[in-house]
Amino acid sequence: MSLPLDQGYDIFLSYLKVERHLSPNTLLAYSNDLAGLLDFFVKRNYKKCDEPTTEAVIDYLLILSDKKISPKSRARALASFRAFFRYLFNQKYIESDPTAMIEGPKLVRSLPDILGVDEVDTLLAQPDLKTSKGIRDKAMLETLYATGLRVTELVSLVLDNINLESGYIRTVGKGRKQRVVPIGEVANQILRNYLDNHRSSFIKDPLEQSVFLTVRGKKMSRQGFWKLLGDYAKKAGISHKAISPHKLRHSFATHLLEGGADLRVVQAMLGHADITTTQIYTQVSQKRMIGLYKKHHPRA
Repeated sequence: MSLPLDQGYDIFLSYLKVERHLSPNTLLAYSNDLAGLLDFFVKRNYKKCDEPTTEAVIDYLLILSDKKISPKSRARALASFRAFFRYLFNQKYIESDPTAMIEGPKLVRSLPDILGVDEVDTLLAQPDLKTSKGIRDKAMLETLYATGLRVTELVSLVLDNINLESGYIRTVGKGRKQRVVPIGEVANQILRNYLDNHRSSFIKDPLEQSVFLTVRGKKMSRQGFWKLLGDYAKKAGISHKAISPHKLRHSFATHLLEGGADLRVVQAMLGHADITTTQIYTQVSQKRMIGLYKKHHPRA
């Protein structure tokens, strides 16, 4: 069954959205990767999904390389192409997958950058606890570090997700997979204070269910949280680092493992489907351990 390229593109993106439940950001990445490839195919006068060859896909990847696109970005693009053609092949829209024999660019997996425990303590001490905004910000920062949530998961929390009596948060991660994450006593107390005594000062709509609200009564956005995190990092004197919500997630995982947590437990809390994704944090711990040894041991 032959299928026009643009129609195959639309069907595939619809599949990712409706059946795979991918996030808008992930869908945008797939869309951008595939749009570039399909534009290249059109310039080569390919009109149908079954026309592109392995050589054509390789030629496009070489163009990306010539444009100094990073190996990481090229690897992601190739992953998008593989998923696209594999889907078309499985649905019998094409007779063969032109990406099946293509090897991806060699990647050197970098270790995640993290904050030290002292740096985290300094960062979390910055919000002004004499104001409702400071209590809200403190609750967000403490919750993020206590649970390892992704920033989207944090700002998407609703009241029904939180059970402070039992000490856990329920979140929906990638692929709409639910997981339950415990929340420590420190974060529990500040979050309880925010919900009981300060959230009401942000409410404009009594039916609003989002946990963390802006001064306009709207759900806190990813961009809004990034900004307040950057402001507090600057106040804490760590603005020289590329601070991000994900860095707190990395720090959460690394500090847990350094404290003796089981790798499988950390995997479950992070919501990683593959434990190899979580294992990189053990490398961070080993690297830090060696660094501390060399710094402090008299015969290192």
